[in-house]
Amino acid sequence: MDKIRLILASNSKWRKEIINMAGLYCEQIASSGDPEIDFNNPDEYVEKLSLAKALDVSKKVDNGIIIGADTIGYLDGKAFEKPKNREEAFKNFRELSGKVNYAVTGVTIIDKYNDKIITFSEKVKVYFNELTDDEINWYIDNESNIYDCAGYSLETCASLFVSKIEGDYKAIIGLPICRIFEELKKIGYDIRDFKTVK
Repeated sequence: MDKIRLILASNSKWRKEIINMAGLYCEQIASSGDPEIDFNNPDEYVEKLSLAKALDVSKKVDNGIIIGADTIGYLDGKAFEKPKNREEAFKNFRELSGKVNYAVTGVTIIDKYNDKIITFSEKVKVYFNELTDDEINWYIDNESNIYDCAGYSLETCASLFVSKIEGDYKAIIGLPICRIFEELKKIGYDIRDFKTVK
């Protein structure tokens, strides 16, 4: 039997790495730009974004399981997305300093073999230490992903400033792979249905 085609609707190296580190092979087909979604609450917002991305990529392929995802940081009613410039990056970190915020990732799975769509979100509680202005400037100077990450990059430099998290660490990076696999099992898939990286 042919292996299931797993397609990541993103050009994110971190999301791809999470899938590969779990031992699975995936293709990457980026969606066509960021959809315009009104922000009401974080869960609904990222779920709608992930759905739009997955639907866009699903139109480009005949079969496969497409995974779309989107992540934001969230604090006191405000969404922290990719900063547009240094000033915005500094302002965001100043607001996060000493606070407990949330990383929220929305995921959509489109199974074109069984004509199913599953959308969900995972929320992780993130505890930031108090930061000096010098530490924030150091982060901005040394974080290579500063303008590619929503809020902060916990897998690299921001790890110095986070004392603990509550939830799935991989959801902060952008892909709660364990939850995704559980949803695929509910549909009826087995781990051996998928191509491995070896």
